[in-house]
Amino acid sequence: MEAFELPLATAAAEISARRLSPVELIDSVLRRIENTEPEINAFAHVCGDRAREQAAVAEKEIAAGRYRGPLHGIPLGVKDLYDTAGIPSTSSSEVRAEHVPDADAVAVQRLVDAGMVMVGKTHTHEFAYGGRTHTTRNPWDTDRIPGGSSGGSGAALAAGSCMVGMGTDTAGSIRIPANLCGTVGLKPTYGRTSRRGVASLSWSLDHVGPLTRNVVDCAHVLRVLAGHDPLDPASVDVAVPDYAAGLTGDVRGLRIGVPTNFFFDHVQEDVEASVRAGIEVLVGLGAEVREVTIPYADQVLAAEWGIVMPEAAAYHEESLRTKAELFRPDTRIKLEVGALILATDYIKALRIRTLMQRAWRKLFDDVDVVVAPVQPFPAPLVDDMEVTWPDGTVEPVDLAMVRLTSPANLTGLPTLALPTGFDVDGLPLGMQVTGRPFDEATLLNLGTAYERATDVVGRIAPVARADAPA
Repeated sequence: MEAFELPLATAAAEISARRLSPVELIDSVLRRIENTEPEINAFAHVCGDRAREQAAVAEKEIAAGRYRGPLHGIPLGVKDLYDTAGIPSTSSSEVRAEHVPDADAVAVQRLVDAGMVMVGKTHTHEFAYGGRTHTTRNPWDTDRIPGGSSGGSGAALAAGSCMVGMGTDTAGSIRIPANLCGTVGLKPTYGRTSRRGVASLSWSLDHVGPLTRNVVDCAHVLRVLAGHDPLDPASVDVAVPDYAAGLTGDVRGLRIGVPTNFFFDHVQEDVEASVRAGIEVLVGLGAEVREVTIPYADQVLAAEWGIVMPEAAAYHEESLRTKAELFRPDTRIKLEVGALILATDYIKALRIRTLMQRAWRKLFDDVDVVVAPVQPFPAPLVDDMEVTWPDGTVEPVDLAMVRLTSPANLTGLPTLALPTGFDVDGLPLGMQVTGRPFDEATLLNLGTAYERATDVVGRIAPVARADAPA
């Protein structure tokens, strides 16, 4: 087994025991990047020399007895939406082509302080305003999209080109690529992680979080990311537990809410079957199923877009006025439409969100988590723009990709995406688990139970150039 194939926790144990050098690990990952990038193009910028230098520093620190913990020496991919000191941070847009920050985003700084080694910046859909990540292909099938907007992180992680990929989630942009690329992805509670230093799409819906290969890796990363940032106005001062220490995998008596509406509407059969099979695994481990009705289901997309579009237009107002020609056409059109939305309509969307939040809070009186599909289909082909459902309904693919993920953004509730299997074409399928505010620990423990009981979580896509070793 090559070093890049190791799970994070295993690599950390080997590094701690000084059986694996951070330099060896980073070299293995950089070779993997070299082999896979021509096929998937996950990275906007690869910082190989800097990564090797940082790995050498980590090696010396560990040899001197200054081991910082399980993230020390671990390779990190950072979505190009995040500021990174001295490294281009373009948001995959010509609008910010010359942007080189002086300081790291808070989330990046926390991971670097924990000893992580950044191997590169990963592509995003321009300014995170979409679900495709046009630059990047899915490592399970390069004729297909990796999802977005954190598509570069999802693709790199699935390909073995990093061990943690940082993402953002405004309408599903962590969970969508995690699902389509077969990785774990966590959208924490709104306010759990700092967004300072991350380009905004919609400030009242944006979340910062990780994509990882498995659940225990996610727990280690969240422990470092989570915590109050007084300079982020959305940040909440809530105690941060040691998530990894609480992973017992015991779900006996856990009440799982399974929706009777919305989440299983217009979903491909293999997706539904895979999610329901995942639920049965949890039931076999002692969890209990209760049916739930999703409140305000018909208003989800109207509220999501009614908030995202005007907030995005406000954020990009100056650039749209002075550099409009530098935006991708699809991004520019959405920004221009957002600028035309009435303030009264924006306020109505905010009010609907408040009603949703109250109703979901009441829903959790009877259940501990809600389990549902992440996406209505596996990774679409690059040219797929519409999907036709058996009842004749035609739905835009890009709209369908955010349909099932938006409720967690509107409510701000923590949600974990988990792989549950593969379809007949070998494409990843998965489920998402939503919990109470700041109860990420329950989601991670459920994910651990599922991970231990199956062999799906943590697989690496076999992508590589035909003329180069994997």
